[in-house]
Parts: sequence; structure tokens; C-alpha cells
Amino acid sequence: MCGRYTLTVDEELILVRFQSVKVTEEVYVKRYNIAPGQQVFAIVNDGEKNRLGTLRWGLIPPWAKDPKLGYKMINARGETLAEKPAFRRAFRRQRCLIPADGFYEWKQMGKEKQPYYIRLKSGEPFAFAGLWERWPSPDGTVIHSCTIITTKANEQLAELHPRMPVILKKEDEALWLNRKCEDLALLQELLRPYPGEEMEIYPVSAEVNSAKNDYPSLINKK
Repeated sequence: MCGRYTLTVDEELILVRFQSVKVTEEVYVKRYNIAPGQQVFAIVNDGEKNRLGTLRWGLIPPWAKDPKLGYKMINARGETLAEKPAFRRAFRRQRCLIPADGFYEWKQMGKEKQPYYIRLKSGEPFAFAGLWERWPSPDGTVIHSCTIITTKANEQLAELHPRMPVILKKEDEALWLNRKCEDLALLQELLRPYPGEEMEIYPVSAEVNSAKNDYPSLINKK
């Protein structure tokens, strides 16, 4: 699964790396402990260009009666996207990239859970595979929300948790964003575990357990 992640690179690097245009007025701030329910930066394609904006983390299906349902949908299992009512429409037409440069996972250690930080050995930013939706509220406002797709963990991460977020290969990002592509079998093939040998995993302070904490030392090795 994925319940916390980081995005600590400069905004300009994100725009260049994902060849996108910023379309939100929200100020970009480096984040070291992004949590569900918060506004997160995401990239969609409008048919001509990639657009960098913000979405609420926790997908709210259009048919939901209460936006709080989004807190139960921060992740979506890649294997069942085409079947689940909450995700199948978005899987077909509303896919997004969620830029990050690391994420956290917890390992059960007796009665305690030890947090670990996971990032690419290269230190480069990457993209989680995501889905997004529009939810019209009774007062007429619209909430745009998203979820991060998960798959089975690679061998290294399996020691921490059986699931991991889908990190797309750079060469697969354009296909994932292509709204004209409705070949679900082809898209499903992109949702595979990222190679563990390209990742770095190490323990960090339990201070990351609180979403109120958001500062650079959170990603320091314990």
C-alpha cells in the first residue's frame, strides 16, 4: 500500500521531468510527509499537453453520498481496477501521474511498527500510477480527487508489506496518460512491481508517524 510519501525536488525539475505546464495557483512547497486527505500535485493530459495541478488524495466516486468515502480509497488494487465500481470508469478515461521522490512503509516489530523510507537509488523523482475523479457536492462545488494504484511488492519490499505503490517506468508514462488508449489489458501490463535492485530502503524516525510532522530530517537514516 502507500499511505505517506514525499516530493522534495524543485518545482522546475518536476515541470521539466514530466514535460508539463502548471495550471494551478496553489504554491508549490517541498513536502516530506504527504498524507491522505491533503491536496497533492498530479499530472493529467488534456489531449494536447500535460497539466500539473492539485487533487485531493482519496478518490471520491461520482456516486458517493459522502466525501468521507475518499479516506477509504487512498489506494486501488491494480489487479481489480476494471471490476470495481469505484475505479473502473477512471481506469478507462481518467488516469494520472502522481509525482514523488520517495515513500514510507511500516514493518511490524513486535508490538511496534518501524517506519522505512523507500526511494530510487538514483535520487530522481518518479511517478505513481494514479486515477482521478470529479465529485459534485450538494452545494454545487466540485471536488477533484485521486488514488494511488498498488501492486504486489517486489522481493525487497515484501519484507515490509505485501503491497507497494505502482511506480511507472518513465517510458510508460505517456501511454498511461493517453486518454485515447482504452486497451485495459495493455494498461494493466504497466501495473507491475518496480525493480527492487533500483531502490534504496532504510529505517527512519517514528516522527513520520504523525502527519503533523513535515520537515527534511524525517527522511534521514535512523
